[in-house]
Amino acid sequence: MRITRVSTRIVNAEMRNWIFVRVDTDVDGLYGWGEATLEWKTRGVDGTIADLAPLIVGQDPRDIEQLVRIMTKHSFWRLGVIGTSAISGIEIALWDIFGKSVGLPVWRLLGGKVRDRVKVYTHLGMGDMRAVYESMQIDLLVERAKAVVASGYRALKTVFIPYTNYTATTKDVDHAATMMAALREAVGPDIEIMVDFHGRPASASAAVAYIDAIAPFSPMFVEEPLPPGDYLALKEVAAKSRVPIASGERLVDRHEFDELLRSRAVNIVQPDICHCGGLLEAKKIAAMAEACSAGVAPHNPLGPIAGVAALHFAISTPNHVIQEEMVGAVPWYDEVVRGPIRRVDGYWQIPEAPGLGIEVDERVCNAHPFKQEVVHSQNAVLPDGTIVGW
Repeated sequence: MRITRVSTRIVNAEMRNWIFVRVDTDVDGLYGWGEATLEWKTRGVDGTIADLAPLIVGQDPRDIEQLVRIMTKHSFWRLGVIGTSAISGIEIALWDIFGKSVGLPVWRLLGGKVRDRVKVYTHLGMGDMRAVYESMQIDLLVERAKAVVASGYRALKTVFIPYTNYTATTKDVDHAATMMAALREAVGPDIEIMVDFHGRPASASAAVAYIDAIAPFSPMFVEEPLPPGDYLALKEVAAKSRVPIASGERLVDRHEFDELLRSRAVNIVQPDICHCGGLLEAKKIAAMAEACSAGVAPHNPLGPIAGVAALHFAISTPNHVIQEEMVGAVPWYDEVVRGPIRRVDGYWQIPEAPGLGIEVDERVCNAHPFKQEVVHSQNAVLPDGTIVGW
């Protein structure tokens, strides 16, 4: 069995472009699908996939670890997130091929089942990015949170920490507390709430001020209380926080996670399977986290193939905590990829179809060609004109 072609399908999903990767083989009818979506870097990832393809055409697609090494080592230059996202999409497609070739679901090949269902959460608006980033008013926050719960979710994540910088004002901190109090009252005590800080505080003191304000309302965790990279500051936040700390969506591979985990600055790591190098790399990161008594809750606000890859990962990973998903991102979400995701009472169920268990409708892909994404970061400006993290 040999790889004959690597190609992409760019699908505009309104607020982002999904990058689907197809790997074909010389076995009639045997091919695999992956996803390499990277927000606001679509053309870069698409071009990198084309650059990497000649390295693996002619190789056996089942030698997944070896092919990832070829793409990593023989590309010579360090790849960064654009390169690792390209590799991730190809790698996921290789697992799809492998599973189909032996008639088994991918989760079986990743070590087998360690749970009977997978706990999931979504965002306000069930994936509508405007709702995710534009729910800064109490009435909108409450309305959209109630809609998520009414749709059958038992957990949700919000982004209501204001654009900050090195200091948090009393007004902003009090508003965050008011928002969290209203949210908890609206959804009740049994719904898990996660608060994404999105790296907006630029200092440990600012992050801790917000955490202290929302802690009385029992968030499941706070995400990215600081921008990635300053692990000493994050460790300071963790030492002062009564709320579990999650981070890692903007880290690229296990070498970056190694430093984060050695610092003991997080309770939960959040690799993105479509950015960190694929399923096998994500499994290695999860194993490292388990050795440090940390859970794993993969980042995944991406497309339907990314969601299915996350499902297979979660089924087979013992320290998996909860899975982010974006099933409602566009009205035609279930049309472009027919797959095994089935949610019952806030949990994904276990699929049995070979490979990832999906099929892509390329007619729907073609109906939604590439468009420039909305640039949310243009809003991340303080009243005095200072540009801050969004």
